[in-house]
Amino acid sequence: QVQLVESGGGLVQAGDSLRLSCTFSRGIFSNYRMGWFRQAPGKEREFVAGISWTGGSTDYADSVKGRFTSSRDNAKNTVYLQMNSLKPEDTAVYYCAAARIGSSWIATGMNYWGKGTLVTVSS
Repeated sequence: QVQLVESGGGLVQAGDSLRLSCTFSRGIFSNYRMGWFRQAPGKEREFVAGISWTGGSTDYADSVKGRFTSSRDNAKNTVYLQMNSLKPEDTAVYYCAAARIGSSWIATGMNYWGKGTLVTVSS
């Protein structure tokens, strides 16, 4: 069973940067496209960023375009989310997820999920 472990969350001020990491194990990392999702208190989980199997293609939610960048290192079985110019509305638990097939970034289409890491952005 694939396991995903996120790290890098924390408390920052508006305008700061954070880099989240997600380590993949118990599978072949390069066989999976990886997504980042987030869930704020009282809200539904939403797509943030996604990256293809090789890292050659990325997708972003409109709310984070130009501020967040997803990348992956297949040699390290790790996917990253670089978050710049953070805003209080970015406060959420951030989850990474893996999907073996498909191309959409709908949460129900992802096969495996991490337990999440909390990002809190103060104003």
